[in-house]
Amino acid sequence: MKPLLGFFVVLALILGYVKFFPTVSEPTSIVPPTPQNTQQQPDNTGRQESAPGQGTAAPASESEEAEEAEGKGAGPIAPAKKGTTYGVPVDETKALAMTDLAAAMGKADSVKVALVGEASGVCKAKGCWMTLPTADGQQMRVRFKDYGFFVPADLLGHRVVVQGWAHREIVSKDYLQHYAKDAGKSAQEIAAITKDEQQLNFEAEGVKVMD
Repeated sequence: MKPLLGFFVVLALILGYVKFFPTVSEPTSIVPPTPQNTQQQPDNTGRQESAPGQGTAAPASESEEAEEAEGKGAGPIAPAKKGTTYGVPVDETKALAMTDLAAAMGKADSVKVALVGEASGVCKAKGCWMTLPTADGQQMRVRFKDYGFFVPADLLGHRVVVQGWAHREIVSKDYLQHYAKDAGKSAQEIAAITKDEQQLNFEAEGVKVMD
């Protein structure tokens, strides 16, 4: 009996010890999360965002403009003959004289209009622009929308109707000097151009030869 009684006493002591002194487990290690790399990767595309009116490109000469227009013209250029149209069809019945352009513009920056005048200049390289004299003796440069068409060199001196948008713009000194160089001006005349100039220019959707 004594051994059995001793066994129960020992068992009771063990249970009491476990109840009042529970086994302490080792704390679980908390591994901090690996920080994510939030650094912005550089843009390898070479693109630069610029607001409208910023980042003015260097002016193009006649040959550079012709190179830009290369492949954008629609086939051979027809010679300048009465009735020939370049670009979209032109309604000459609504054309205004160049002397009426100022009134048509008013204070607006641009206006859609058809104008009749004499071609005073044509791009010699490819026919990708032309000029018309304004009422105050200036030359209005006419370019062709999206280089969708060109005009022949023999258009010079012909009376034409241009249809599209007349617009005012500030032409930089650098552009003015390049245009003067393309026109064969002397170094002294080019150096005399020292500031930007407001001009009235034109983007034509169509050009029609009147005579």
